Amino acid sequence: MKSSRRKDEKYFSRLVPFDEIEKNDFNLSVSTYVEQRDNREKIDITKLNAEIAEIVAREQVLRDEIDKIVAEIEGERPL
Repeated sequence: MKSSRRKDEKYFSRLVPFDEIEKNDFNLSVSTYVEQRDNREKIDITKLNAEIAEIVAREQVLRDEIDKIVAEIEGERPL
């Protein structure tokens, strides 16, 4: 048998006293009384910046290798 007692559940439900509802001009919007869960992804900006720096460094190595290949190809062509 279910309990008839109401209980608060963080981010889900809250039993709000009448005087608090009255103070909020009888606004019955759930978001006024129940805090929303923060579902945003947590990002470690230091780690992200390190990863970006690594990608940029690898990109430069690849660009340098491509430039060498292009220079070799251009050097083999007769003028």
